Formats: sequence, C-alpha cells, structure tokens
Amino acid sequence: MGLRVGVDVGGTFTDFLVVDDQGNAQIYKTSTTPRDPSLGFFRGLDKAARHRGLSLDELLGQVDTVVHGTTITTNAALTGDGAVTGFITTNGFRDLLNMRRGLKDRQFDRYAPPLPLVPRRRIRVVGERVLASGEVLVPLNEADVRAAATFFREQQVEAVAVSLLWSFRNPAHETRIREILEQELPGIYVSLSTEILPQIRVYERHSTTALNAYVGPVLTRYLRRLQEELERRRYSGALLIMQSNGGVMSPQLAERFASNTLLSGPAGAPMAGIFYGGTHGFRNLITIDMGGTSFDVALIRDAEPAVTTEGGLGGHRIATPILDIHSIGAGGGSIAWIDSGGMLDVGPKSAGAEPGPACYGRGGTQPTVTDAQYILGYLDPALFEQGELDFDAAAAARVIQERIAGPLGMDVVSAAAGVYEIINNKMAAALGVVSVQRGYDPREFVLVVAGGAGPIHAAPIARELGIPLILIPRASSVFCAAGMLISDLKHDYVRTCAREFDRIDLGEVAALYREMAAEARTTLLTERVPPARIELRRSADLRYVGQFNEVEVSVPGDGEVDSATLAQMAAAFHQRHDALYGYSMSGAPVELINLRLTGIGRVDQPHQERYALGPADASAARRGNRRAWFDGGFVEAPVYDGLALVPGHHVAGPAIVVQPTTTVVVPPDFELLCDEFRNYLMYPRGRNPDELCRALR
Repeated sequence: MGLRVGVDVGGTFTDFLVVDDQGNAQIYKTSTTPRDPSLGFFRGLDKAARHRGLSLDELLGQVDTVVHGTTITTNAALTGDGAVTGFITTNGFRDLLNMRRGLKDRQFDRYAPPLPLVPRRRIRVVGERVLASGEVLVPLNEADVRAAATFFREQQVEAVAVSLLWSFRNPAHETRIREILEQELPGIYVSLSTEILPQIRVYERHSTTALNAYVGPVLTRYLRRLQEELERRRYSGALLIMQSNGGVMSPQLAERFASNTLLSGPAGAPMAGIFYGGTHGFRNLITIDMGGTSFDVALIRDAEPAVTTEGGLGGHRIATPILDIHSIGAGGGSIAWIDSGGMLDVGPKSAGAEPGPACYGRGGTQPTVTDAQYILGYLDPALFEQGELDFDAAAAARVIQERIAGPLGMDVVSAAAGVYEIINNKMAAALGVVSVQRGYDPREFVLVVAGGAGPIHAAPIARELGIPLILIPRASSVFCAAGMLISDLKHDYVRTCAREFDRIDLGEVAALYREMAAEARTTLLTERVPPARIELRRSADLRYVGQFNEVEVSVPGDGEVDSATLAQMAAAFHQRHDALYGYSMSGAPVELINLRLTGIGRVDQPHQERYALGPADASAARRGNRRAWFDGGFVEAPVYDGLALVPGHHVAGPAIVVQPTTTVVVPPDFELLCDEFRNYLMYPRGRNPDELCRALR
C-alpha cells in the first residue's frame, strides 16, 4: 500500500502520522516511555495496526518509510546521562574546552556554569602542532596517544572526542589518532573535529565535537536496538532520522553525526509550516508548537526557515547549522508555582509523561497548564487523548486549590485564569525573540499553530503581537511528525577560507566548493538519492573586517565564483547586516570567513486534496454547549466537532472546536473558517479572510 509513517517522540506524548499513497492520513498518540522510548515507538505502531485490523508485522509489511524524530540525544545532553567521554587536544591547550568563551550569556545574572561534558581529568593532551597554513610544525607524538588510550581504558571511557589546534587545515594528525585509538580500544566511539566541524573557532569546534562524542554511543545503542526489532519483524522499508537542520538522514550517518540530532524533534515543525502555509501561497510564517513539555517557535521567511550556527544546548555550543528554533519551558505539563516573592509563575519545570498533570489520573500532585485548561472549560475529558487516560477532574481542582488558589487567597477559577494568562504572555514573548529581535515585524507573518495544546492559546498570542491570521492544520497535534514526512535528506558542509574580499583567491574558493560538492553527492548517493534529485546550495559567512560575528549570505548561481559573484555577496551582506543590527557600512571592507554548502536529496511531497468551499452554516457540526471562560467570566459556548466541519463552514467566537487529539479555542473577538484543505483559518472578528490571505501572500 506504500504507507509512510512519521514518529515524533516528545516529552509527554509520542506522535504518529500514517499516510497512504492517496494522501489519506491517520493520527495516533501514545504516552512517551522515557526509560526506553522504543517501547512507545512500537506501542504507537501497534495502535495504528490494530486500528486497521492488522498485526504489527502486517502493518510494517505495508510501510515504505519511517521517519523518526528522537529526543534521545537531547535528553542525554540535558540530564547528564551521556557516555563517559574522553577528550584529546593539543599540548598546552587542555582547558580550552571547559573555559568556553569566557563570556556570560546573561551578563547581570548570578548563575553557575554548566557541568562540563568532559571533566578536566579526562582531557588528555598530545604533542603535535599544525600551523594555520596547514604545515606541520611538531609531528604527532604517538606515544602520548597510546598513553591517553591506556588512561581511557582505566577510566572505562565509552567515547573519545579529538579536536586539535588548526586540524581543519590538515587532518592528518586527527586521522592517525583515531587509528591508534581503534587499535588500543576496539569498539570505542571516536569523534574527530575534522569530520564533525572542520572550521575556525576552536571552542565551537571543541564543544560540538565533544557533544557528538557524548551523545553518540547513546544514540547508536538506541538506533541499533530499533533496527534490530524492525528487522526481527521483517521490516524492509527505509528508516530515516530527523536532523536539527530540518533534513533527514540514514541511521548509519546519524550514528556517526549524532550531534546533528540534538534538536531532532522540534525541527519537523518549520518544515510542516512551509508545507501547510504553501497551500495558501504563504511564504512568511511563524510556527509555534506547544506540546506537553516545551513551546517551540520558528520564523520562516520566503518559504525558508531561519538557520543558525550559534545554537546551544544545556549551556554548550552547537556550531553546526541548525534550525533557529527558540524553545521555552511552556507546555501543557508546565507546572504553576508561587515564587519567593509570593508571585504566581508557570514553568519551566514540567510534570512530563510520568506522572503528568494531575487531571491525567496518574498520581500527579503539581498544578499544570493542562489542569488550568480543564478548569476553564477548554478540555473535554471524554475526548481527551482518545479516551486512553483515566481523566481525574477532581484532582485538577484540588492541586490548583492547594498549591495556588489557597496560598494566594483566591478562588480556583481565578487561579486557573492566572495560569492561562501567564503562559500566554510567556509564549508571546518567545515569538518576539524570533521576530522583533531578528528585525522582522510579526504583523507581516501568518501564525501556524501546532501541538495538542497550541490551538487553545493561539488567539491570545496573535492578539498580543497583532498577527492578523492564524492557520491551524487539522493535523496540528502531530505537526512535527507531519513535517518529518515531507523533509528532504539534507547534509551541511563547511570549509574555512578567511580572507579579505580584495585578497580572495577565486581558485581556492572554487576548489573548496568542488570538494564539498563531491562529498555531498557521494553521501546522498549512498542514501540512494537519484542524481536528478540532488540539489546543492552554496553560502558564505561574511563580516566587516575587525568584527567578531559573521552573517551568512547565499552565493548566487551554481558556477564558478567570480568578481561579479563577490559583489553580489557583499551587497547581500550589507542588506542583511542592516536588517539584523540596524545599520550597514557599504564602504567598509568585507571579510570572508567560511564557505558553506548544503546537499539536498529531494523527496516526493504528499498530495494535499483541495475541496470546493460550501455553505458557511456549521450547525450540522455543532455538539451542544460548554461552560467556558472568556473575557473574565464563564459563558455557554457552542462546541463543534472539528472532524465534522467541512470546507466553507464558519464558526464565530466564543466557541470551542474539538478533535480527538486537540482543541481549538475561538474567543469572542475571533472567527474561524474551515478552508478548502480542511484546515482552519482563524482571524479577528469582522476581517475578511480572503483579503487577509491575499495581503499575506
């Protein structure tokens, strides 16, 4: 039948989207199993199989592709549960990794630095020195390497990161160190900086390579366990792993480049946003994804998600290209609490999947956003999580009373409303980080809403920022899983070529681009991408001479870089610098730092059926009323069955639209339209949706 399955392991739920070759989709959710996420993975597949009247093995026999977003590496890095890792670097530079940049992210706050991935005692130095030119000044002392291997064996080290000074100019010493380590420590996981991040800036290179080694064995064990179980069940289709850059890759490459999965789960949302926004011709989007644990925001400009090389996780730098996703601890499971000043706050701590919010009936004792949503009348226990949870309404009221309302001297409803307003304000502020702080006006963007809880909060967020149109896909609750299914295979490459523009050797630039292009094609061909589906994109990191930070700009065309190309790059740099920082210096000298290339293997995009718009009357989908909180008081709001809404149906607020895995809250000052793709458009009351769509295209 040619089924494709997207699997997104979240902090609370594991989401599944099963799509057949006709584009028909089914949504499934299971609780995440933190101790072993593969259990939730196969439980969800089994649930999909039973829904189709099949055994799990029979379902897998019909599946062509499984695309998997995993939090394995994210959790390992954040909780300190990664591999016991050693680190080898050049003699005299032992402390560069743990000194980091020597700068505080929050200049005026007092806080402890992150715990090191590799403690100082497991950082070993070796005699060697390569100059910036690539010339070997001091040959590699192999005895030092063997001594380090002996020490690592005694320390029961599972992985070793190797990052030497200027090694990206000449990788010979790092390559030889790996050969020795594999001889001395058979089966050891080795990460070389010359493979993970061959570019200038030693701390960023050290940190990214160390992160790769730290999470590599954890991911490798998980993926091999997953593949063994799939093979045992005679699965013959493809398994692809979501990357932090918005692309997918094979499990074999994921094991080698494990750090590329550190933001694997959230990376599906921007890709899904581009797909759903594209159905209306929208190219400027802000995607939000509110799950059980986190709230993730990404900005998309001209149908391209923002990418950064200045990411981080747990205080450690990730310098490989990743989607610029801003995450805060604001999900359905975020815990409401009273701070030392007696003020109500929400998050970032979460009740997670175990025990979860109090209303889940699993023994939760902390008040959460989900509990507040229920108190305010937004959630229907009968539909919650497809009836799989033993919903405990009394527990929700009890924990809010005991932990919030009682201590603050207020009633339960007012306390729940306070939780709702605080989390909305925090989420609106998060949108400002990716828009206003990046030089973009959020009023020029469409808000694409995802996550099981996202549509409950979408309207207040849009109202706060003046966003005129909200797009809520019907598959909102499994948005990231949907994005994974439409993501291309994607690999990023970088070479440092630090030169002022008037001193650039065009022959050297051409040779480096050819080298990266050859590597990209080889990698994609090993992943069985047909040559006709391979696309290469070039870019470069530029800065004004004397600056510290670079700005990435596209390199136009696909031929040789000549003087005209350099002029176009410089013009694009001045323009982007002005947008980011509010000024540019067109007469100032510009400096090239890094050359970049992205290799893309295009995959088939799913068909999105388009329907004719029918009558606006949605009364056939109405399922009674519910007492819900709007504008400071309870009202009897009409409730609509989202699955019964058809294109053209119009719903005026206040109203609630329910689906088995999500709920859309329509405030009194908003209206909702079921569009021609069976998704929802929500907009301020009195506005014309057709005019809004035209204005935002």
